[in-house]
Amino acid sequence: MAYVAKPAQAKAKELDPHRIREDFPILQREIHGKPLAYLDNAATTQRPKVVIETLTRFYERHNANVHRAVHTLSHEASVAYENAHKKVAKFINARSWREIVFTRNATEALNLVAYAWGFWNLSEGDEVVLTIMEHHSNLVPWLMLRERRGIVLQFVDVDDRGRLRLDQLREAITPKTKLVGAIHASNVLGTVNPVQEIVEEAHRVGALTVIDAAQSAPHIPIDVQELDCDFLAASGHKMLGPTGTGFLYAKRELLEQMDPFLHGGDMIATVTLEGVTWNELPWKYEAGTPSIADGIALGAAVEYLLDLGMEAVYAHERKLLEYALERLLSLEGLVVYGPHDPEDRLGVISFNVEGVHPHDLAGILDEEGIAVRSGHHCAQPLMARLGMDNTARASFYLYNTEDEIDRLLEGIQKAQRLFR
Repeated sequence: MAYVAKPAQAKAKELDPHRIREDFPILQREIHGKPLAYLDNAATTQRPKVVIETLTRFYERHNANVHRAVHTLSHEASVAYENAHKKVAKFINARSWREIVFTRNATEALNLVAYAWGFWNLSEGDEVVLTIMEHHSNLVPWLMLRERRGIVLQFVDVDDRGRLRLDQLREAITPKTKLVGAIHASNVLGTVNPVQEIVEEAHRVGALTVIDAAQSAPHIPIDVQELDCDFLAASGHKMLGPTGTGFLYAKRELLEQMDPFLHGGDMIATVTLEGVTWNELPWKYEAGTPSIADGIALGAAVEYLLDLGMEAVYAHERKLLEYALERLLSLEGLVVYGPHDPEDRLGVISFNVEGVHPHDLAGILDEEGIAVRSGHHCAQPLMARLGMDNTARASFYLYNTEDEIDRLLEGIQKAQRLFR
């Protein structure tokens, strides 16, 4: 089952997207003389003023390197950067902020798992179980390890509606399984996978788990202690933060056992010509000068989301999803991919219009001021499984409105008339 919002909390704090839009300067723009309707949130979200102002304030008042000096600016920068880790830890309910490693994005976080844990802990014949719906970020690193370490990859299929085949998952996980990787929510289909059940099945045979939460962390409450996952990756830029930000959550005991895969400044405690010792967590995995201002601004983005309440964010997007599915499914000549039941998905809708290439459709929608994605969405194996190579994709967030969905439908109908 997908995540279901707690009704009492969702009703207690209903979002007003029209008020929220005032916090986002870019949403005041016009595109080709039309108000911007930004429906490409699965690729990246927009930034509220508090995030932009946090970046500016850091460079105007606190700019210095972290952990490298005792002067005031360096102390201020170090404290703010550490506090950002603490905010992210609170956001996903990690046991300790030292279990949060800042990365450039979810891609880097997943590569960290593959090369800092997988390269040293997986041997020829060891099995890694993945789903066919994985984003390339949680697929390509394991394909590379298959080439370099001789591991065996097992892939769990989806049904024709894009829901994970749990029967296949249970069969695929065996005593040979060392790791199970799963996307929490599909960036193509919006399908929400039952990650808690996946984690339980993996742990039953002693396997570790890595969850790609790039599409779920911005939209639904996540509690890593309740999930009991071993690794979880997310992208900051998909949850109101700056580009070039993301994080890896990992259980502390794993981070202490693993060796870092980037080496250099700040991630060391001592260096001699005979060897090195590592810095304390999480700096052990954050080599060199990090994206300090961006990391601090990610903390501001997390605070913004926590102030709104993730239950309320989910409830708002659920209303948009229900409205959009009802309207899109009523159009002739349009195919919607993924589950048609809102219970099974989030606000990411991939679709194709008969006789109109997705790129052409995206261009026509852009003329109407509507931003959507077109392409394979970095999930080519899933696209091939479902019999297509490109789709248009509309994805919603906390500042979107039903009026924008109406405009999307009008734009699609315009394209149908033009290509009829």
